[in-house]
Amino acid sequence: MTAHETDKYVYDFAEGNKDLKDLLGGKGANLAEMTNLGLPVPPGFTITTGACQAYLATGREPDGLAGQIEAHLEALERAMGRRLGDPQDPLLVSVRSGARFSMPGMMETVLNVGLNDRSVVGLSDQAGKNDRFAWDSYRRLIQMFGKTVCEVPGEEFEHALDEAKRAKGTHDDLDLDADDLRGLVETYKKIFAKHTGREFPQEPREQLDLAIRAVFESWNAERAILYRRQERIPADLGTAVNVVAMVFGNLGPDSGTGVAFTRDPGSGAQGIYGDYLANAQGEDVVAGIRNTVPLQELERLDKTSYDQLLDIMARLEGHYQDLCDIEFTIERGKLWMLQTRVGKRTAAAAFVIAGQLVDEGLIDLDEALHRVNGAQLAQLMFPRFQLDHEFEAVAQGIGASPGAASGAVVFTSARAVELAAEGKSVILVRRETNPDDLNGMIAAQGILTSRGGKTSHAAVVARGMGKTCVSGADGIEVNVPAKRFTVGGHTVSEGDVVSIDGTTGKVYLGEVPVTPSEVVQYFEGTLDPERTDDALVRAVHRIMTHADARRRLAVRTNADTGADAARARRFGAEGIGLCRTEHMFLGDRRELVERLILAATDAERTDALAALLPLQRQDFVEIFREMAGLPVTVRLIDPPLHEFLPPLEQLAVNVAVAQERGEDVAKEEALLAAVRRMHEENPMLGLRGVRLGLVIPGLFAMQVRAIAEAAVAVTRDGGTACPEIMVPLVGAVQELETVRAEAEKIIAEVVGDSGVEVLIGTMIEVPRAALTAGQIAEAAQFFSFGTNDLTQMGWGFSRDDVEGAFFWRYLELGIFGISPFESIDRDGVGRLIRIAAEEGRAARPGLKLGVCGEHGGDPDSVHFFHEVGLDYVSCSPFRVPVARLEAGRAAIETTGSDSR
Repeated sequence: MTAHETDKYVYDFAEGNKDLKDLLGGKGANLAEMTNLGLPVPPGFTITTGACQAYLATGREPDGLAGQIEAHLEALERAMGRRLGDPQDPLLVSVRSGARFSMPGMMETVLNVGLNDRSVVGLSDQAGKNDRFAWDSYRRLIQMFGKTVCEVPGEEFEHALDEAKRAKGTHDDLDLDADDLRGLVETYKKIFAKHTGREFPQEPREQLDLAIRAVFESWNAERAILYRRQERIPADLGTAVNVVAMVFGNLGPDSGTGVAFTRDPGSGAQGIYGDYLANAQGEDVVAGIRNTVPLQELERLDKTSYDQLLDIMARLEGHYQDLCDIEFTIERGKLWMLQTRVGKRTAAAAFVIAGQLVDEGLIDLDEALHRVNGAQLAQLMFPRFQLDHEFEAVAQGIGASPGAASGAVVFTSARAVELAAEGKSVILVRRETNPDDLNGMIAAQGILTSRGGKTSHAAVVARGMGKTCVSGADGIEVNVPAKRFTVGGHTVSEGDVVSIDGTTGKVYLGEVPVTPSEVVQYFEGTLDPERTDDALVRAVHRIMTHADARRRLAVRTNADTGADAARARRFGAEGIGLCRTEHMFLGDRRELVERLILAATDAERTDALAALLPLQRQDFVEIFREMAGLPVTVRLIDPPLHEFLPPLEQLAVNVAVAQERGEDVAKEEALLAAVRRMHEENPMLGLRGVRLGLVIPGLFAMQVRAIAEAAVAVTRDGGTACPEIMVPLVGAVQELETVRAEAEKIIAEVVGDSGVEVLIGTMIEVPRAALTAGQIAEAAQFFSFGTNDLTQMGWGFSRDDVEGAFFWRYLELGIFGISPFESIDRDGVGRLIRIAAEEGRAARPGLKLGVCGEHGGDPDSVHFFHEVGLDYVSCSPFRVPVARLEAGRAAIETTGSDSR
């Protein structure tokens, strides 16, 4: 981009296209695209994200912006044949935000900009002496402008509107006539003046400039910041501003507004989906202020517009090659397109639609794989309600975002956040949600509203977050001040438990049990994708098959038992990347560990280890048999031994009490002495891992022998075992060399001529190991990155302490976009991994590289591990399908599609 182009801050719709989202935002780029397609788009112009970035950086509009807005406004006035603020024939405009990424309801919109005390009369004349329409438009402007631009509390306007309806004896704002609305305008003006200390601005250009500035500033509104963190949207993008000539859906019964989807965003099914509201402006639909009618009803109300809309929907879907979300207005029988975008969809719909578009020849399988992700797949693996005759729905709404959610009812976002922080599951119940409810929506397990449809704020935001949502349950009477709702003779108060089904839209009293999802049944092998009519299962199978064919990374599992290993195999694991041997010392075996720790002589220690040996060997036999020749990486004991003993304080109290009673506590006293001897101020940085193996004679030797003997036993029974012994917490090559020398002697003795091959490697979890990987690789046949400890030591964090102590504040301040324990820190910890991988392979070209920390199942982290050239990732059994999918996506994003 040239210096001259960077100074261009305003673009007419005809100048842009859908590929300019970074510059024009999603809304502006798509308005431009529809304009260039010849669709009926009201004229307008877009102020770029660059102008917003400059404004936010300096606190003032960039030089040249005002003049460019003036020039484009004059061109818009010429195109419309009207002038902004003209008392006789006014031009009105909408001012809307539009960021690079869709952020529904998070930023600001102001409609009817340009109206004032004089032009409201001209607007009435323009609409054929329609006073009601004119005053309705004016009250909307004051309400939206007051709340958006001047931070007037929105509930004051809402209370005034409710009072006007009560005075009229109605629940519907359509029953308010022109005189009622004229009076409401005067009330709104007083509310505005009370909170701002000034009269409502009568100069149209001042309204426009203040609205534009408010949209810029809304980028850093609290709810927008929260949404960006939730969706991992970069904070420095800024928003574009779209100034569009107003078209009116509130001119009477032959006008209206609606939202349409080219396919069902909930299930992916093909058909006509959407909401329509006659005699309304666009915000009424998404706000859920009045319940809408299904889009199909438009065919009866206005068949010409309906047929034209269906034609445009088909054109847009073919053009964008994806599900499109469309906003439209009908002004006295004329259809206008106000927005289109690639629509948000549920996880199920994402997979189904991707498969449909492949079948229709619009995209290939690589693109289908690109359009789904591991987070969506994880959502599909959650359970659903198990319903029988005992559970009768007390209310029926619209299934706006699938899932099964149960929790205590709350009526405010603040209460949802409060209870969720206490670890409680909550359902947020509202008449309708608005952007200020975002905190509570994030905290809640599900959202239930009595108003709105599939395109309401609650529905759109919930789908984007993967939250269960039921909207438009109009049988429910919500009383927020009283903290209760009533339905069918039932009263549900705050704290009572309800269950909501985001697929069927049903609401149940109490907690409903759940059953495994069909997708989990598919992965478990109990549901054949070739013999089911379940479109979702077939789509998941098809895309997973392609992901497996495309991925380079192998996917292993973290498993410590035969049962875990078997389940991971069913989920597609190609080996075990982490078998934690310390888990085998728990339960009934604690007594043997105590004998080992309390051993006063070599003979006692040898006896204790000999007792543990057959138990460990049998554990490994079960695991090797289940993995049937796939590699199994066994980590030698890692945590400090004191973890297998009672806590020091508890043991000291028990001993003191027993002594006071005169009881024989010789054994307990010996145990207490051992615990005190082993006590460390910071045990995670003390005697653990390889250090333990070097200090406790025979401990690692026993484990190595158990592994080797188990592998030989499986082999001699006709099976195959591929063990890999991993030495934990190595920081210097000499540590590994010492352990390896002893291990190789034992392995040679046990294996003999059985043909079993045992690899010996190390876990890279100490920063020094990563920085000296070239040396360590000379003694290691593989590296496995223990990203949990590597993150702790790299950051200097204790995971057990910091997440609850201050991570919330770091996320709030933007120091973290996401916890480094959840997704790999590419710049710091990731750089250590990159260095170790490069230097390790330089020293040993055939070095096998994997990862076995929790990051192995995180979608974003899988892409990083692909980039740095690891051979495999390892994760919990449940996350194996997620890692498989993301490994395939990482491969196509690196190489591109061969067929495109």
